[in-house]
Amino acid sequence: MGSEDRFHKRKAKSKRDLARKRARRAPYDRVLIVCEGSKTEPKYLGELIACLKLNSANVEVDGSCDSSPISVVKYAKQKYLEDKRTGDAFDQVFCVFDKDSHASYEQALSEISNAKPKNVFHAINSVPCFEYWILLHFKFTTKQWESSGGKSPCENLIKDLKEYLPNYFKGEPGLYRKFMDKMEPAITYSKKALLQAKEGQTDHPTTKIHALVEYLQKLKS
Repeated sequence: MGSEDRFHKRKAKSKRDLARKRARRAPYDRVLIVCEGSKTEPKYLGELIACLKLNSANVEVDGSCDSSPISVVKYAKQKYLEDKRTGDAFDQVFCVFDKDSHASYEQALSEISNAKPKNVFHAINSVPCFEYWILLHFKFTTKQWESSGGKSPCENLIKDLKEYLPNYFKGEPGLYRKFMDKMEPAITYSKKALLQAKEGQTDHPTTKIHALVEYLQKLKS
C-alpha cells in the first residue's frame, strides 16, 4: 500500500471519528476546563457537571497539567490548538488556578488577556486559593491571608476553613454535593467580595469560581 493511500485512509478515519464525536454532543457549547492538578478543583467541578446533567461530550475537565498557573494556561492553549487543527475547536476555555505563592500568577493572567481568539479563554482565578470559594459557603469574609509560620496563604486559609470542616483535606470528594444547598449564598458572597476588592484596588481575597458555576448552570438554556 502506498503512502498516499495510507494518508487518505487516515484522513477518512479522522473524519468518521469527528462525526461520531459530534453526534454524541448536545446542542450547546463545547467547553474545556483546565485545572491545576488532579485533586480538589477537578473533583468539585466534575460533581457539579454531573449534578447539572451536562453532557460529558460537551464539557471536559482536565487536571493533568502541572500545578503552576502558567502551566495551566499553556496546557489549555495547546489543547485548544490541537482540537482546532482537527476542525473541532472548543467554544470556551476556562483556566482554573490559584494565586497563593505561585511566581507565574501574573504571567498567567497576562497570557489569558492576550490569548486569541478573543473571548474564548477565561481566567477562573482564586486569591489566595480555591478554598476561599468553599469558605464562602459558610460565611462572608474579606480577611487577607498571608504566609506565616512556615505556611502559605492557602494553608493558613485552610486552617480557618477547618473551623467549619474539621476533616477537610485537598482532594476531598463529595464537596459539591455536601454543600450544594449553600450555593446561592456562596455566589452572592463571591460577587460581593470581588466588588469590594475592585473598590479597594486589590485582588485579595477574591475568587471567580462563581462565574464558572453560573456559566455551567446556564449552559443548557
